[in-house]
Amino acid sequence: MALQDKYKELVDTANAAGVTNLQVREQDGVLYVDGDAPTGAVKDQLWTIYEKIDPNYSSNDLILNVNAVAVEGTKVKVVTESSNLNIRKGPGTDQPIVGKAAHGEIITLVNKSNDQWWLVRTDDGEEGYSYAQYLEPVQ
Repeated sequence: MALQDKYKELVDTANAAGVTNLQVREQDGVLYVDGDAPTGAVKDQLWTIYEKIDPNYSSNDLILNVNAVAVEGTKVKVVTESSNLNIRKGPGTDQPIVGKAAHGEIITLVNKSNDQWWLVRTDDGEEGYSYAQYLEPVQ
């Protein structure tokens, strides 16, 4: 069975759910699926389909690199392991901490300063920069 056939449901769902910059290519027995999901829920949906097709992820024949992309002015969720996320005065770990957002908290993305640091605002009005790796868009 060709890999594109095996993972057809996943690719079709990515297309239907509005994954942008979707690229699907097969190389050396591995199917690469790259793109930008409009929400974290879409990204989760794709992983659920992957798990259904390959329950133990043991086939080693798919690289799913679809990231959820946050849009300025929307809500983002803090996805740290368990600790609070630091909110800093400026974009960098050398900047003073001006607030914190709890693990799982939903906050507002003000703007994407760069790929690593985003300007955010909590519901309490604390505003500053947080490391983008620990933020995921919500619906």
